[in-house]
Amino acid sequence: QVQLAESGGGLVQAGGSLRLSCAASGRTFSNYAMGWFRQAPGKEREFLAAIIRGGGSQLYADSVKGRFTISRDNAKNTAYLQMDSLKPEDTAVYYCNLDPYGTTPSTYWGQGTQVTVSS
Repeated sequence: QVQLAESGGGLVQAGGSLRLSCAASGRTFSNYAMGWFRQAPGKEREFLAAIIRGGGSQLYADSVKGRFTISRDNAKNTAYLQMDSLKPEDTAVYYCNLDPYGTTPSTYWGQGTQVTVSS
């Protein structure tokens, strides 16, 4: 059974940084791409970033390109999302996803972690 656990969310001022973590279990982590998505109140869940199994290639949404960095540590079964230059519009619940297909998520989700950016 796949389990994904996000952590690292919180309240930060605009311009600040946060690093989210996603700890995975129940699958051989290194066999799967990983992705990050977010959902703001009243909006649909949106793709942010994805990274391939070995970590050598990443894909980003235009809205976060240059500000967010996805990475992974296969030895720790953990994926990360480094978020810099945060804006109030980045406020949302952030979710990790196991085995997305490009920008399309799989059915494997964590419980989410809240990120709030104050102006």
